[in-house]
Amino acid sequence: MLIVPENRIAELMTPEDAFEAVESVFAAMARDEAYNFPVIREAIGHADALYGFKGGFDRAGAALGLKAGGYWPNNHERGIINHQSTIFLFDPDTGRVAAAVGGNYLTAARTAASSAVSIKHLSRPDSKVLGMIGAGHQAAFQMRAALRQRDFEKVIGWNLHPEMLSRLADIATEAGLPFEEVDLDRLGAEADVIISITSSFAPILKAAQVSPGTHIACMGTDTKGKQEVEPELLVRAAVFTDEVAQSVSIGEAQHAIASGLIEASAITPIGKVIAGAHPGRSSAEEITLFDGTGVALQDLAVASAVVERARAAGVATEVEI
Repeated sequence: MLIVPENRIAELMTPEDAFEAVESVFAAMARDEAYNFPVIREAIGHADALYGFKGGFDRAGAALGLKAGGYWPNNHERGIINHQSTIFLFDPDTGRVAAAVGGNYLTAARTAASSAVSIKHLSRPDSKVLGMIGAGHQAAFQMRAALRQRDFEKVIGWNLHPEMLSRLADIATEAGLPFEEVDLDRLGAEADVIISITSSFAPILKAAQVSPGTHIACMGTDTKGKQEVEPELLVRAAVFTDEVAQSVSIGEAQHAIASGLIEASAITPIGKVIAGAHPGRSSAEEITLFDGTGVALQDLAVASAVVERARAAGVATEVEI
């Protein structure tokens, strides 16, 4: 078994590599060449933590495995990030464990790549203003990945704790773009692309606040009860997702489904757009919404790529088990 430690992951996985891996596996899912297993995600009754397992099998890429981990909201007090995970890969021919890979950086990278894929395939090509809702650790990855997809001229942001927006302002400065803190009314009115990346359990963005032609990537809702936008927004929008089963059960769509506002049949896997089986955005005025729930196949795709690079670079440790 190969072990690739967390502290070597960033040097082995570029944002471009993560984007390519995620885009490819979404297309494989649409072609029924890869599938995810049911998710287990639970509040463990200790340290306010959410813990679980996501697994899957990519037949085309020969990637079989799972990610174990979750969210520990008090980790900042210990000087470590709140999201903690490890990815395990298995040989699909024998069932033997093949690799254990640090999953913290990869989770952030693949989540950002997911929203970036949605921006590439669903947002208007002339999008100029990027709106950010949330300013935590993951928001930095999201913003950097988004800026690679369109020629944005400005970034605007909102966060429950405004002092954290300095993180986004610094990234905008690095990119040579102006940044402005705004309220949610202005953010919805001015942004061409909106990324929400929070741990909210109540709607932040209202349907009436969003302008025609906007693309929204809802990236924070990955657990039963979480919610970032008003359910009515999914009625106004053409809704896409990484996987419909997760979207309706633990994703942003869970609330609109539970309220009877939309049916699961109204939600399109983004892999169909990537594979050319769905046209995606239908007009410049259409609102598009990507419900990024985070699927195991994303983790397996980026972990498999890292293992190959680690093996080639000689930075993986091999152990017998």
